[in-house]
Amino acid sequence: MAWVVRGEFRKLWVGQLVSLSGSAVTTVALPLAAVVTLQASAVQMGLLSALSIAPHLVFGLLAGVWVDRWSLRRVLIWTDLGRLVLLGSVPAAAALDRLSIEQLYVVAVLTGVLTLLNDTASQTMLPALVPRDDLMRANSASLLNLNLASTVGPSAAGVLVQVLTAPFAILIDAASYAVSTLTAYLIREPGRPPAPERAEVRLSTGLRVLFGQRVLRPLLTSATIAAAAGAMQGPLTVLYLVRELHRSPAFVGLAVTSFGAAAVLGTFVAGPWCRRVGIGYSYLSGVFLASLAGVALFTGVTPLILLGQAVAGLGMSLFGVPQRTLRQSLAPPHLLGQVTASWRTLVIGGQAVGAASSGALATAVGIRPTLLLATAGMLAGVVVGALSPLRTLRDIPSAASAGRSLAED
Repeated sequence: MAWVVRGEFRKLWVGQLVSLSGSAVTTVALPLAAVVTLQASAVQMGLLSALSIAPHLVFGLLAGVWVDRWSLRRVLIWTDLGRLVLLGSVPAAAALDRLSIEQLYVVAVLTGVLTLLNDTASQTMLPALVPRDDLMRANSASLLNLNLASTVGPSAAGVLVQVLTAPFAILIDAASYAVSTLTAYLIREPGRPPAPERAEVRLSTGLRVLFGQRVLRPLLTSATIAAAAGAMQGPLTVLYLVRELHRSPAFVGLAVTSFGAAAVLGTFVAGPWCRRVGIGYSYLSGVFLASLAGVALFTGVTPLILLGQAVAGLGMSLFGVPQRTLRQSLAPPHLLGQVTASWRTLVIGGQAVGAASSGALATAVGIRPTLLLATAGMLAGVVVGALSPLRTLRDIPSAASAGRSLAED
């Protein structure tokens, strides 16, 4: 994969790796700053978590409109600078003994908006930095960054919080944005298609593209269903392992590490697997494998639980790489920002609904049945995809042929 990380893409890739690693620290340190430093209540913690997600749901579609009309390089630079200032304000306030939960709320919302813009811009820029034949490998490299950060970052965050305290651990994340700002500044932004005409700049434009294509429509529907079901499972995993199976915190950490390590491995396997079995089947097999974690948890058998977590991590990469590649390849280049933002809004919205409903379902029917319901939901996503053209899709079709196929249906 290393040979793909070259040229202008290398600068984007390095910036992503550094900033994602810093963000993984903040994911742990920000709530710890609220709990340990500010003695936040359960209600305040819930609000802090909700405010972190809210920008993706409230501003998601609008972000796509902005990104398609602005310079992508400037979006990357200014959003990184903004996050540097916002996150740097937390340790600064703590040093002055002025840190408050209200400040953390503001930081959570504004960094969420800037992260939304940055992620949309980077995913929109990526296809322009690599040849079409390298797009899948480039997406594997980008997903590797995310998986490495989410696997190693929380452990590093725990050590940093222990040594520096939570507010000052966030300083590491702020510093990471200084590096990513520099790498974004050094990128020579490729030429882009003309900005969308005013008639095309509507909040619904990205949705119309996604639902108007024969391949992207079932891919989006499948991914949204699977994401909602997977998010039902996520909040209950630790609770189930500790309270019902009486596993130790060390075992919980091992299970999480198994998932993360397999996801990292999966980024190296995803490209060859797509080429071997076809891009559509790779996506479907990845979602299927990810669904098996719930079944393994339901059994309560220790080796199966660890195996299930590893298989789910592998599956996440096997479906993540092809779905990104298909979306970037089939969306009109001048509307890719709106398509990316619309995708993220629906999928993250599905995750929010799934996470919110998991507690109510677990209370009503129990944790184990809820885990099975989550698994059934993910399998429903597989079925939706399997009953569509994804089932037989081996290579990336052109956007024009995908559009014609829809018109012919």
